[in-house]
This record gives sequence, C-alpha cells and structure tokens, in this order.
Amino acid sequence: MIVCKSPEEVAKMRAANALVAGVLGELREVVKPGITAQELDAVAEMRVREAGATPAFKGYHGYPATLCVSINDAVVHGIPSPRKLVEGDIVSLDMGVVLDGYYGDSAVTVGVGTISDAAAELLDVTRDALHLAIDCARVGRRVSDLGYAVQTHVESRGFSVVREFVGHGIGTQLHEEPQIPNYGTPGRGPYLKEGMVLAIEPMVNAGRAAVRVLDDGWTAVTVDGSLSAHFEHSVAVSKDGPVILSRLD
Repeated sequence: MIVCKSPEEVAKMRAANALVAGVLGELREVVKPGITAQELDAVAEMRVREAGATPAFKGYHGYPATLCVSINDAVVHGIPSPRKLVEGDIVSLDMGVVLDGYYGDSAVTVGVGTISDAAAELLDVTRDALHLAIDCARVGRRVSDLGYAVQTHVESRGFSVVREFVGHGIGTQLHEEPQIPNYGTPGRGPYLKEGMVLAIEPMVNAGRAAVRVLDDGWTAVTVDGSLSAHFEHSVAVSKDGPVILSRLD
C-alpha cells in the first residue's frame, strides 16, 4: 500500500532529510586521502545523535553502522572499515535517520582528492540521471517514468544501470511502497499522487551491470571490478512539482 503524506508529515520528513543532508555535506568536506570509512561513520553517528535523531541503518536487519561507505567497485551497502581512502578513490556515502518518527535518506558519491576523468564522468552521469528522474516525480506521471529517465540517460553515455537494487517510498518506515527501479518502460506502475515521498537512487556502473554480494552479507560490488556511483534524494510529490527534501541548501 502506498501512503500519501499530509503537509504536516512532509514537514517532519523535511526536517529528517535536512539533518541527513547536513551530515553528508560535512562528510563530503572531510573526505580526503588518509581518512578511514570507520572515522567517517563515527562522525556521522555523533552528528545524528547530537541532533536528537537515531541512525536509521544501524541495526536494520543487523547492519552494523550508521553509514554505508561504498568505495570504487562497491555499489551499495559497504560496511565502514579501517581501510584508508587514497587519492583517486570514489566513495558513496549513504545515510538515513529517524527524527520525530519519520525517516530521511540520501546518498552522494564523492571523489577522494583528484580523480580520473572517467570517474568524474561516471559521477556526473549518475548525478544527472538522478535529477532527470526527480523531474519526472510529478502528479499524474507513472513510477516507471522515473526509471526510464535514468536508464535512457545512463545507457546513452555508455554506462550500465544496476538492476538488483531499487529506490523506494519512504515515511514512517525506511522502505515503503512503491519500489522504484532505475530502468524500465515508461507509462507503467502506479500513478504518482500528491503527498507521495520517494527515495530516488540511481546506481550506475562504469562497466557491466552485474553485481554480487561479498561474504560480509552486505557489500555489493560490480562483478567486473568496474567503478560504481550512487546518488539519492528523498523527494515529495506536490501539486507544484517535485520537492527535494534532502537538498543540502
């Protein structure tokens, strides 16, 4: 069942997502060669708890951390480790919180120091795909329109869309209906209605689309070892168009 939120509920979700955006913005500035994923996770948890919120991921189905830190060929759900980031890495930072009973969820992929032109293009294409999908989050459109926007843009640039993981509705639960694949035929799936809140999150590989999960049970990596990028915003569908709740500014 898809739950449409009232304006009061959307306001609470805006507060939760503003916290996520603020923490990710801080982390983006401290990502540099020599810092570890565990150090980033510690900063994230401290900031979340200082704000009176609860990390949404920590303990979720046994996940052990506040952040998902996915480096280079890791697509999503990377468990923070003591591995130091090095010049040229790309790292996805994905975080959720619960504040006043409502969830916020967002992700950003950043470069560590100077990255290659190929890595920079992957980040640009993935970020652009996210915003093309967000632009489709309008009353009367269909869920599959978002995935079609992502897929057509990504594949036109020679990259691949991950199919095993999808975006989702969000509200009083981290994962709600509907599921939002990043591929598909337009004009299918539920109609978008005012009050729906969607976590839209393209995951894009530089090589083939196939992924596998490591023995830790969480970290998904590209099968061919190619780089992967991940961007995510929580977006409310309003009568005036899409509203990005997790926008940093």
